[in-house]
Amino acid sequence: MEPHDLERITRLALRELGAGDVPVTIEADRQPDRWRINVAGSHPSTMVVRAGRGTTAQHVREQIYDQWRGR
Repeated sequence: MEPHDLERITRLALRELGAGDVPVTIEADRQPDRWRINVAGSHPSTMVVRAGRGTTAQHVREQIYDQWRGR
């Protein structure tokens, strides 16, 4: 999965979760196929998702939902 794909999926998921159009940056994490998602705005947050070759958008969304709700 490419960073621009993750950014698109993240932005859509956060809108669905009610966060609105918040600034998002995507960075490769130290471990393979792991990405750090930095969310700015009034409630800044950092999430780490696993997304490699063949990972579905739904799987990424589920990880984002779980981490966003658990913060």
